[in-house]
Amino acid sequence: MTTVMRIFLFFVCGVQLLFAIAFFVQLPLVVNLWPFPGTTPLTFIFISSIFAAAAASTLWVTATENYGALAGIGLDYLTILAPVAIFSFRLGASTGSPALTSYGIVCVFGALFGLALFLWSVRIPMDTTIPMPGLVRWSFVVFIIALLVVSSLLIMQVPSIIPWMITPELSVVIGWMFLGAAAYFAYGLLRPSWVNSAGQLAGFLAYDIVLIVPFLTRLPAVAQEHRTELYIYTAVVVYSGLLAIYYLFIHKTTRLRG
Repeated sequence: MTTVMRIFLFFVCGVQLLFAIAFFVQLPLVVNLWPFPGTTPLTFIFISSIFAAAAASTLWVTATENYGALAGIGLDYLTILAPVAIFSFRLGASTGSPALTSYGIVCVFGALFGLALFLWSVRIPMDTTIPMPGLVRWSFVVFIIALLVVSSLLIMQVPSIIPWMITPELSVVIGWMFLGAAAYFAYGLLRPSWVNSAGQLAGFLAYDIVLIVPFLTRLPAVAQEHRTELYIYTAVVVYSGLLAIYYLFIHKTTRLRG
């Protein structure tokens, strides 16, 4: 069963990576499947970063065979996709858009996959030999608080929360994405160990790699109303990227080669 699941998870990582690339280059075949009108190029890059983060987190956990850490990933999927499915169904019904209804159906299957992944992996013991580093622990606390605040404001459709233009509908969708990330980090704190925090850092690093260049190139020309948000968002991306690089690849106790 574990071997079959491992192969399946590698396949899922591959699909997520392909979607990350497709949204980053805005491949028409994939972009045209996205049902929300008014999606800007930077929003597509953001969606790419979410797929890249999902692929990296799942790949890290699967490659290292720490399957108990998949529970946080399943919780992330469930937290994002269940409410987005409901929102898409309601929006599809009110606008008469079959594309939004179809997207809602896809989200239902994704949420069920997240639930199944959580239920399967939450019972698997995790290696607690290496504790969660203190800096990682406190960084997670800060990330969770920030994500809870930002996601709540986005879901309530408060404008100018993120540093580019989005529609009210996309504000809700992105808000649930941030809330899912908060749930993933929170699960890392609930079962604290290095094994259960490495996946989050791997995902954050992939997210940062996708976003950092678009953010930096946007700095000189950003509109005044988004300038402060872009500075803060870029600072978070830089900090989280450096944190991930240090603990995943440099720190003697936690790096890949030990």
